[in-house]
Amino acid sequence: MAAVPIAEVPAKQRERYESLSKTFHSIYAKKPDFFARAPGRVNLIGEHIDYCGYAVLPMAIEQDIVIAAAQSDDDEIQLNNSDSKYAPFHCKTTKYAIDRDAPKWFHYFLCGFRGICENFQLQQPRGMQLLIDGCIPASSGLSSSSALVCCAALATMRINDLHLSKVELSELCQHCERHIGTEGGGMDQAISFLAEAGTAKLIEFNPLTTTDVTLPHGAAFVIANSCVEMNKGATDHFNIRVAECRLATQVLAKSLSLPTDQVKKLSDVQLKSGRRLSEMISFVEEVLHVAPYTRQEIADLLGLTEDELRDRFLTARSQMVDLFNLRQRSLHVFSEADRVLKFKDMCSKSPADALLQLGNLMNDSHHSCSKLYDCSCQQLDELCALAVESGALGSRLTGAGWGGCTVSLIPEDKTEIFCEKIRSFYEERPERMARIDASLFASCPGKGAAFYSL
Repeated sequence: MAAVPIAEVPAKQRERYESLSKTFHSIYAKKPDFFARAPGRVNLIGEHIDYCGYAVLPMAIEQDIVIAAAQSDDDEIQLNNSDSKYAPFHCKTTKYAIDRDAPKWFHYFLCGFRGICENFQLQQPRGMQLLIDGCIPASSGLSSSSALVCCAALATMRINDLHLSKVELSELCQHCERHIGTEGGGMDQAISFLAEAGTAKLIEFNPLTTTDVTLPHGAAFVIANSCVEMNKGATDHFNIRVAECRLATQVLAKSLSLPTDQVKKLSDVQLKSGRRLSEMISFVEEVLHVAPYTRQEIADLLGLTEDELRDRFLTARSQMVDLFNLRQRSLHVFSEADRVLKFKDMCSKSPADALLQLGNLMNDSHHSCSKLYDCSCQQLDELCALAVESGALGSRLTGAGWGGCTVSLIPEDKTEIFCEKIRSFYEERPERMARIDASLFASCPGKGAAFYSL
């Protein structure tokens, strides 16, 4: 299992790190001991299916979170941010709280810190002086929050002279992010740690494994931010979808006479029933009705009381829901899982029309996210439509949705023309135009988490 590398700061990033070091010195009157870096990611295809047990296909992006860090002589965590809109924070290493209801930026750091402390059963973690610098647009669907959790775990691990592999760190950070209330599936953390420059990754779970996916020659991916912010840790949308998938798993398992105590995810239903993904789609259409299921109806189907249903399958962020769209969510998951495999297969075979077929899969993915999973929004739909009109072979939301970014597949030689056409989306509103430099960019597959020194 690969360890987190230690390297000299890349030449093209040296100015940024030197500036960060100077700011660190101005705050703490000393230089940082090291830098920890974790990248954001763009998911090319495979939305909302990692927590259902299915493979996803993301790539890391150049945008990242960097922490300049040094050990301190006291028992405090001292957190500063290079962006002045994020207020400084400090706490004792043994006394802190993570607010699930109204999470702030430093709570994500505390998730990573807590994960390392719990994993190693640290009773007296060392004090830390930290300066955080990020260039991932916040609440944009590019995994800024998970990158901060991962980076926090890295910094905490190194300051306490501890060691974990990248795979172990990925799995640890997936679980410790749940301290903030997000029931994610592990994609964000896996790609942040395991990414390699120049290649996307097929990421599979249970156990966590990755496969390099070489994108076809001539393919370029352009990311465009809708400028609608959606923090999945601060809203209930994400966790409600997780709950709907969990309930759909139980209803489908019951209809197949599968032992429901052994079936936790929709992928388990497919595996234990021996069906192909296409057969699961047909089965869902046959068994589950279009109208939303009431809480009482699901309880009756599972032979439970409503209280038992709530206690076993709903969390604090989904207990207020009375209606659940089981058919639509299941159809999205099974069809999206199938699209991921087809996308990987198309990249491997790379036929003459590979870009066109990949684009079609991305378009189908967005339609499914919008209509079946109901995780899009008007601005995302408009941006995807504009992308296709402007020459994209395919365009889809990326990340949790309800705002954030789109990713579009463009023939490499048409990227510049495409971006000029997409500018019209930002020119419509001054507040969007003011953010265009950080909101519209092409990206190549970047490398994963690392430690750096100047």
